[in-house]
Amino acid sequence: MIPFSVLDLSPILQGGDARQALMNSRDLAVHAERLGFHRFWLAEHHNMPGVASAATAVAIGHVAAATATIRVGAGGIMLPNHAPLVIAEQFGTLAALFPGRIDLGVGRAPGTDQPTALALRRTLVGDVDRFPQDVLELISYFDPAEPGQRVQAVPGAGLDVPVWILGSSLFGAELAALLGLPFAFASHFAPQALMPALRLYRERYKPSPAHPKPYVMLGFNVIAAETDAEAQRLSTSLQQAFLNLRRGRPAPLPPPVDHVEMAPAERAMLDGLLSCAAVGAPETVQAALAAFIARTGADELIVTAQIFDHAARLQSFEIAADVRATLDAAKAA
Repeated sequence: MIPFSVLDLSPILQGGDARQALMNSRDLAVHAERLGFHRFWLAEHHNMPGVASAATAVAIGHVAAATATIRVGAGGIMLPNHAPLVIAEQFGTLAALFPGRIDLGVGRAPGTDQPTALALRRTLVGDVDRFPQDVLELISYFDPAEPGQRVQAVPGAGLDVPVWILGSSLFGAELAALLGLPFAFASHFAPQALMPALRLYRERYKPSPAHPKPYVMLGFNVIAAETDAEAQRLSTSLQQAFLNLRRGRPAPLPPPVDHVEMAPAERAMLDGLLSCAAVGAPETVQAALAAFIARTGADELIVTAQIFDHAARLQSFEIAADVRATLDAAKAA
């Protein structure tokens, strides 16, 4: 029985604002908990007019306070933007407030453009190259404090905060395998390296006390509705968002349209980016998810849905939960 989780970018809608986006994220988390989703993760992005979760730890606290059982975390924190001690303190605080429910996924991408990365970090020299050392430093702050230890994460030391490695390339897969950590791959927007990354991670995995076996969670776009045609129309918001980003004009999430104008090269780009997606009625979504799970052997799926209308977004996750139940029943039979 494969768990399904939720990845939320807290989308700011065209004509809306960040407050509405964050309230929608909280409502979606409550909805996802009721539907039996395992985790609810928010992602760090900066200088993005369509993403409200830049202060990711704050957004996680907002969501966790409204829920009771679902795990809440970061998918992820872009660690080169931060001192490991600061992240340990932030997530130690979250773990103290919501014990047993906080996850910390970390990645090495900036989550933004280069000028904004420079504004975040002040200097880019060596930051990305230090990612493995920064991960180890971060993990060490969650160990019980040693006598005489001069620098401690308070809160943080001795608390249960599982650390995940995020990735969209072979680098993250290799690091997660080397450190014996669970691995989350961003196949929902970077599917090209998915299968090589899975092979590398599983073949080179070094068991750790907390994680004796490799564990992979894969991103997947699900835009579901009552009919294929309705879902295809809803998906035009995501298509426009990707095109705006690639054209250098990031913007709030636009409403769906009947047809998205794009050049043939842009269509090919979108087809590649969204090859890990299920767009359609429940039967269409079920077939796509079953094929993806069979092809990858995923231990868990983390589902994302950039849908303009909040009610339609909630319904899409309801359909995804129903599909999971159907797949589980078929497997049990």
